[in-house]
Amino acid sequence: MTAVATATPASRREAQKRDTILRAALKVFAESGLHGTPVPPIAAEAGVGVGTLYRYFDSKEALINAVFCDAKQRLQDHLLSDLDLLNPSRALFDTLWARLTTFARQDPESFQFLEMQDHHSYLTPHSRSQEQALLIPLGMMVIVGQRNGLLGEHLKPDLAIALFWGAFVGVFKAERLNYLTLDDDDLKRARDACWFAIANHNTPDNQHRDAAQ
Repeated sequence: MTAVATATPASRREAQKRDTILRAALKVFAESGLHGTPVPPIAAEAGVGVGTLYRYFDSKEALINAVFCDAKQRLQDHLLSDLDLLNPSRALFDTLWARLTTFARQDPESFQFLEMQDHHSYLTPHSRSQEQALLIPLGMMVIVGQRNGLLGEHLKPDLAIALFWGAFVGVFKAERLNYLTLDDDDLKRARDACWFAIANHNTPDNQHRDAAQ
């Protein structure tokens, strides 16, 4: 009989300390950006010394990549869990929009960090592969949707994803900066506008939806 390894109190404390540092770094990076943010404010936010932080992450770049992978994994789990992306539909699109909305509302620091562009110069190949693990399934969904006639072929798949993601991020960024206030009807209209931009309007189902809007 194979013995099952269990976490010791010491290893649990180590994991908790690492997670505390990650959450503190996420908060500081989301608020202040990456390039101008030194390590000491992150250590202070985590309630640890700078030396302790470097015991878990040997450089600022290593910490950025750990924060990125952690946030990206949580987004992926929240967004794609239990979804069949190879059978795209309007209902699936609406579900993805709703899940993105929930993630942006419930974890605004992660959403804000992931929308930032200045972390890309720091990313390692491992972090970039983490990003692709989210993008590739979405790309396959668009390709299948175009092949079965649900989505229009007027946009390349990566352009369709960029249009959808960019619109979503822009709407929530404008809300965060107090340029607008979003209610449920606003979000539904934004969702429908994104769908209109990528859908194949020659299908009977989409023609019916277009007429109803």
